[in-house]
Amino acid sequence: MANLVKYAAHLLIATAIFFHPASFAKQAAVAMPDSYSSDTARAILEQGGNAVDAAIAAQFVLAVTLPEAGNIGGGGFMLIQKDGKGDFIDYRETAPTAAHRDMYLDDKGDVIDNMSVYGIHASGVPGSVAGMWLAHQKHGSLEWKTLLEPAVKLAEQGFIVHPKLAASIERYITRMAKKSVNINFADYFADAKANKVFKQPELAATLKRIRDQGKAGFYEGETAKIIATFMKQHGGIITEQDLKAYQAKSRTPIKGNWRGYEVLTSPPPSSGGIAILQWLKMYDLAKPKGTLEHNSTTYVHILAEVGKRVFADRAEYLGDPDFYEVPKTALLADDYLSNRASTIRPDAISTTENIKPGLHESEQTTHFSILDKWGNAVANTTTINLSFGSGVVVSGAGFILNDEMDDFSAKPGVMNVFGAIGGKANEIQPHKRMLSSMTPTILLQDNKVKMVTGSPGGTTIISSVYESILNAVEFDMTAEQVVDSPRFHHQLWPKNVIRYHTGLEPKVVKALEKMGYTLDERHFGDMHVIINKDGKLDAASEASGRGKAMVF
Repeated sequence: MANLVKYAAHLLIATAIFFHPASFAKQAAVAMPDSYSSDTARAILEQGGNAVDAAIAAQFVLAVTLPEAGNIGGGGFMLIQKDGKGDFIDYRETAPTAAHRDMYLDDKGDVIDNMSVYGIHASGVPGSVAGMWLAHQKHGSLEWKTLLEPAVKLAEQGFIVHPKLAASIERYITRMAKKSVNINFADYFADAKANKVFKQPELAATLKRIRDQGKAGFYEGETAKIIATFMKQHGGIITEQDLKAYQAKSRTPIKGNWRGYEVLTSPPPSSGGIAILQWLKMYDLAKPKGTLEHNSTTYVHILAEVGKRVFADRAEYLGDPDFYEVPKTALLADDYLSNRASTIRPDAISTTENIKPGLHESEQTTHFSILDKWGNAVANTTTINLSFGSGVVVSGAGFILNDEMDDFSAKPGVMNVFGAIGGKANEIQPHKRMLSSMTPTILLQDNKVKMVTGSPGGTTIISSVYESILNAVEFDMTAEQVVDSPRFHHQLWPKNVIRYHTGLEPKVVKALEKMGYTLDERHFGDMHVIINKDGKLDAASEASGRGKAMVF
C-alpha cells in the first residue's frame, strides 16, 4: 500500500509538471508556396532546427519543385528576426564584370526589345547559394548536408508535378515558340506532365556538389566551370571569376514605428522597405478621420495617390547602396512624408506628370514565411524575375538562369517589363546589384514577432505587403482573409491605371472609373502570411496558388 501511495504521489507530480502551461510545446508555423517546401520546412523544425534552417532547406527544395521562381540560378532577400535581433541577408544577383551602362541599347541609343528579358544576356550572377550559405554560417544550427538532402532526393528521385505547374510550363513553351526566342527551356521541362513523376538528374548532381562542398560547390570547381563554359559557348558574359567573386551580404534591416508596431523590413537594394513605410505612414496622414471601409472607393483612391508619390521617389532615389548613397533617413522623415501627403485630395486624382521626386537635393518571384517554436522568424523572398527567368537552362547543371538584368534601368526614363522607371541610381555597372521590389517584412510588438509577410509579383509586391499589414492591423483579418482579400496596385505609370483582383466590388470599380482611373483586372502576387495573435499562431497561403500553410 505504501508503494502504491508513493507511486500515486510521483504520478501527481509528473502530471502537474506535464500539464503546467510552461511545459506545453510552443507552436511553430510555415506558409510556403508549395507542399514540398512546406513539408520540408516542418520536418526540419520538428528535427530541432530553427527558422533559418527550415528556410534554407525550403529554398533548395523550391529550386527543384517550383522552377518558375524557386532557384539556385537567381537571388533574393532573407529577413531574419532571431534571438530578439534582426538581420537581412542580401543575396541579390549582381551585374557581371563585362556589363556596362548601355549594353541593352542599339546604335541609335534605343533599348533593344527583350534582350534583358530572355536569353543568355539577361542573367546576372546568381546569389541564392551564397545567401543560404551566409545565413547558415550566421544563424544555422543543423548540419548543412542535412538541409540539402531533401532537395537532392526530390531532384534525383523525382516529384509529382502539380497540374498548375504543368499548365504553366506548357503555356511558357508555347509563348516562347511564338516569340522565336533562342532558349533551351523545352529540352528540360517539356516532359513535366501533371500528376507524373519528374526527375532532374543534372540538377541533382549540382545540388550534391553544393551539399558536399558548400558555397564552393557552386561558385568554384566543376559547377562554376560548367556555367562559364556554357556562357562562353552561347555568347554570355558571366565568367568563373564573376562566380568566385560573388558575395552575399548581411545588412541592417530598416526599422520604423507605425501604430505601436515596429516594422522590420527590407533595406536597399530593395526599394520595398522604404516604400512600405512611406505607404503606411502617408496613408495615416492622408486619409479622412476614422477608419475607411475596406476596399471602398476612397480607400483605394487614397492608397493609389500615395503610390504615385512612393514610385516617383523610387525611380529617383533607390539603388544599390554600395554604389549610390540612398537618402533613407530623408525619405522616411515625418516632415517629408507629411508634406508629400498634404497634396493628396480624397476626391480627385493628382496629375501624374506633376508628381515628381520629393527631395530637393517574378513578376514571377516566390515568398515564404516561417516562425519557429522559439519565436524566431524568417521572411524570405527569392526570384529569377519573370516566370522561368531567362528561359535558359545551364546545360550540364540543370538549373534555370535568372533575367534580373531587366531590373536595372537600361535607359533613364524607359520602363522595364514591370512598368518601373529608373535613372542614374539604378543604371548598370559591373558588380552592382539591380534595384528590387522584393519586400520580406516582419511586424514586431515589444520585440516579439506579430506578423511575417511577403509576396512575389514584381513592383506589385510592395502593394501586396503593405495591404496585408493594413488588413491584419486595421481590419483585424485572419491570415486566410489577409491572403485572399482582393488587392489593388498603382505605381504612377502607366498613367492613372489601377490593377486589381477579382472581388473588388463593381460599384467601387465604376466609381473609380468615374473619377478618371483606368481599371485593369489582373491577379498578382501569391501571399504566404503568419500572424501571431496573443500567442496563438495563424498561417495561410493564398488560395489561388499551390501553397501550403501549417501551424503545429
